[in-house]
Amino acid sequence: MHRFYAPDIETALTLPEEESQHAVRVLRLKEGDEIEVVDGKGTMFKCSITLAHSKHCAVEVEEQIVMQPHWGAKLVIGVAPTKNLDRVEWLAEKCTEMGIDRLIPLRCRYSERKELKTERLQKIMVSAMKQSLKAVLPQLDEMMLVRDVIEMPFDGQKFICYCDDSVERRLLSKEYTPSVDALILIGPEGDFSKEEVDLALKNGFVPVSLGDSRLRTETAAVAACFTCHTIKQIRE
Repeated sequence: MHRFYAPDIETALTLPEEESQHAVRVLRLKEGDEIEVVDGKGTMFKCSITLAHSKHCAVEVEEQIVMQPHWGAKLVIGVAPTKNLDRVEWLAEKCTEMGIDRLIPLRCRYSERKELKTERLQKIMVSAMKQSLKAVLPQLDEMMLVRDVIEMPFDGQKFICYCDDSVERRLLSKEYTPSVDALILIGPEGDFSKEEVDLALKNGFVPVSLGDSRLRTETAAVAACFTCHTIKQIRE
C-alpha cells in the first residue's frame, strides 16, 4: 500500500500539495483507493481517498495506529556536514532509515562546510521515513555551533567520537546503554579541535571510538547509529 506524509492529516484530512500531486498524477490513485498516511509524530492512518485532486487530495480516516519507535530511548546525532553535500544527504537518509530522533548539523572549528540549507535534507528524510515504514520523522535542526550543542541540557548518555589517541577512548559498542537517551557527536574530516574536546569532557561527554578503522564523517555517523541499534537488538 502506498504511504504518504501529512503532518496535519488528523485535522486537515488532506494531503499536502506535493504528496497530492504524487498520489494523483504520478500514481494515478482515484476516489476509493486505500492509502497509508503518517504524521511524522508516531501515528499511521489508514485512509481512503474521497477526492483525487492533484493539489489537495482529500481522505477519510478509517483506522489510526500508534507506531512507537522500535529503538526505544531517544537517539540524537550531532555531525559536522562534509563539503560534499551528497555525503550529507546520504547520512541523513541512512540514519533516518535505521531510526534516530534528532539530527543536529554541527559547525566546528575545522568544519569544511560553514552553512547548510536544510530544505532538501528534510525532503530526503521524509522519503526515507516513508520508505522504511516508520511514522516518526527525525527533528532536523539548523546548523548549530558545536559549543552550543555541548553545553545544551541533555538528560542521558553523551558521547564524542574522537580520533586523537592522546585522549583515552572507549568503544561505543561497550559504553552505550540502549534504555537510556543518547547524544553522539561526530566531528568534521579534520576532527574536533582540542578545545572542543576539552569542553565536551568538562560537560560530561565520554570520548569513544567506533573501532580500529578511521572512518569518513558520514560513515562514522551511520556507524554510530548502526552500533546503537545493534546493541539494542543484542541485549533485548
